[in-house]
Amino acid sequence: MASTPAPETGPITSRPEPDSNKKLAFLLLALVLYGIVLALPQPAGLSASGQVALGLLVLVVVLWISECVSPANSAVILTGAAVLGLMGTSLTEGGKVMNSSAALTTMLSGFSSTAVLLVAAALFLAVALKHTGLDKRIALIVMSKIGVSPARLVLGAMIVGFVLALFIPSATARVGAVIPIMIGITAALGLAVNSSLGATLMIVTASACSIFNMAIKTGAAQNIISLNFMQQAFGHNITWGQWFITALPFTIGMCVVLFFAAMWILRPQVPAGEDMTAKLRQQLAALGPVSGSEKRLMAVAALLLVMWSTEGMLHPFDTTTTTQIGIALLLMPKIGVMHWSQAEKLVPWGTIVLFAASISLGNLLSKTGAAGWLAQQTLGQMGLSALPVVGVIAALSVFSIVLHLGFASATGLASTLIPIMIAFTQTLPVSPETAFGIVMIQSFVVSFGFILPTNAPQNMLCYGTNAFNTAQFAKVGIVVTLAGLGLILLLSATLWPAMGVL
Repeated sequence: MASTPAPETGPITSRPEPDSNKKLAFLLLALVLYGIVLALPQPAGLSASGQVALGLLVLVVVLWISECVSPANSAVILTGAAVLGLMGTSLTEGGKVMNSSAALTTMLSGFSSTAVLLVAAALFLAVALKHTGLDKRIALIVMSKIGVSPARLVLGAMIVGFVLALFIPSATARVGAVIPIMIGITAALGLAVNSSLGATLMIVTASACSIFNMAIKTGAAQNIISLNFMQQAFGHNITWGQWFITALPFTIGMCVVLFFAAMWILRPQVPAGEDMTAKLRQQLAALGPVSGSEKRLMAVAALLLVMWSTEGMLHPFDTTTTTQIGIALLLMPKIGVMHWSQAEKLVPWGTIVLFAASISLGNLLSKTGAAGWLAQQTLGQMGLSALPVVGVIAALSVFSIVLHLGFASATGLASTLIPIMIAFTQTLPVSPETAFGIVMIQSFVVSFGFILPTNAPQNMLCYGTNAFNTAQFAKVGIVVTLAGLGLILLLSATLWPAMGVL
């Protein structure tokens, strides 16, 4: 394999954007399919409201995969379609028939979830990092300390990704902060952005982001939405520290695989004689001394990290409560680092709306029995109940990985898949604790966006730099995905049962 990939034949700035006619066609297709599902004869064992829930599932899957409307718009369309479909039905057998007000209340249930509050607060924390410039300072400090060689730069990119994942729940926000620094390093070395080093740094940045999404409970919205469904179904939650410890061996293994896969497949090279470390330090010096707002933000961030990691041990506050306290401090006069008017312009409110609507859909699938019915008609027909736990995990993981190839949003995939998997595990001849563990492992697999640039927003941000092509990304991604699946099964058979996860 050549050490330096050939440049692309044309500029790649983003995924090809469908024109307005195609977007309208996909939107109409989604609505027509929704109407068809509602018009079909009611299946045995499925309530009328459950049939509506399945129709809504079809509707949003088409919207999310085609991306014919924005995520926030899809939430509005979902809510409106749900109200029209649910009117005249009851959530449970023999329950009260819903009017438009009751149907709307049902679809707004997700907005009252503490999970939505946690995501919103964590996004405010990400805005604080960006507003103060602390995210850039952290990245420059790490990269300047690591030194310049292909292996050191790749390691530095991974360390930066991990540190930012501790405090920023948005993959796009984390990667958006790192990309300019990686481009600057490549340019300072006199290399093209699509050189072997540029391609490696961008692919590692995107893939490491997916890995650290799995490592940190607050690192990604899909973790919070999965845990919200799990808490409702199984009646107990998992602390920040428990999540981190459970994911730690898997995360370390995935990082090792990503490092060697990128170095072996892409073979990055650095010109001799360039003192890039000095240039990075010059960029760091150009930021000036650490400001007061950065110091206050670091203090709040350190406090949050301590509170998160000692949840259930040193204090009784859950992750949502402690995060809210931290954001309250950051918004206070003198003590804080920003005003509400500054923060509200940078918070991706559409993400919060989509998140809440996704929870509402998951709740609807669960309450109407649609998730259980669908799980029985799909996963239940595969004969998985006769398999050992590791075999069940293997089959569910492969199912999720294949399904993810069609999704650009792990949040959308979690909203679709986790309620169905919860319903399925509750039919297995295993204890509730084991069922909880199986679903938790699948919440890791939901973040497996390694194979295609279109599998995750952070992939597309890096792809938009023109640093690599789809084939390069897929070569590394397939190796990482297969190794990740192997690690899932190895840990499911050995360490995780010993830790009480299964």
